[in-house]
Amino acid sequence: MKPSLWDYVREAFNARPIGMFIPPNWVGLGIFGLLGLVNPGFWVIGLGLELAYLGMLSTNERFQRLVAALRQWETRQHWQEKVDALVKQLSVEGQQRYRALEVRCRAIVEQQVHLGVVSTGLEAQGEGLGRLLWVYLRLLMTRQAIDKIVRESTAARDDAGRLEERISNLQSRLREETLGDELRKSLTGQIEILQQRLEKRREAKEKLAFLDAELTRIQEQVELVREQAVLSTDPETVSQRIDQITTTLGGTTQWITEQQKIYGAVEDLMAEPASLSVNVSASEKQ
Repeated sequence: MKPSLWDYVREAFNARPIGMFIPPNWVGLGIFGLLGLVNPGFWVIGLGLELAYLGMLSTNERFQRLVAALRQWETRQHWQEKVDALVKQLSVEGQQRYRALEVRCRAIVEQQVHLGVVSTGLEAQGEGLGRLLWVYLRLLMTRQAIDKIVRESTAARDDAGRLEERISNLQSRLREETLGDELRKSLTGQIEILQQRLEKRREAKEKLAFLDAELTRIQEQVELVREQAVLSTDPETVSQRIDQITTTLGGTTQWITEQQKIYGAVEDLMAEPASLSVNVSASEKQ
């Protein structure tokens, strides 16, 4: 988000050149504050100079660009810390998969830097790849949550095979003509519950298969974009391709959100991603 005028004024008030421990504006206010104790007229002069200083610096285009760049850097740093915290919650395999895709995405933007793409084009690509990485991370987190439930169920004494055996035994008992109505009702209820549990486990395994397919699809799409970035000299073509990929993942994103509500994934996964952070200094110098 672009800084407001008030943001520029606040930054101008606290602006501190490199090498100075205290903002020079504070020093000036302190001097006029002390002089005002001797002659209150200095307070009026100090106020006028302060307003002129803040107005001149806060409206300076170069200063505004600097403030915007610092804000963007802080946002990306905060976002990267959040992503790193989530990645640490993944298994070793999950962490390796995410970092591998992250390296691939950064390579796409770095390739554009070498081709001399201007920073605006890189920003568009960074935003698209940032969204793509965020979807990939959400898929990994969701897969881990579902896989944990499946593994715990498989490790338990009542795994799928045991559940089917129990259902079969209960159905055999129901065929006994001597059963009372109350016992028959209770056994029928047990069968329904066991069948529901069995169905939920089948659904979980199907979801894992879907997640694996989507993770692979994203990996292949990133590889395709990387190859296109090497062959294409038009950054807009690369940006459009990235946008097309993120658009096709709209349904997947909605599905992830629904699964996170069911399996209790962390709320941070609902946030909006920041642009992919890369070193674009080479292009900005142009």
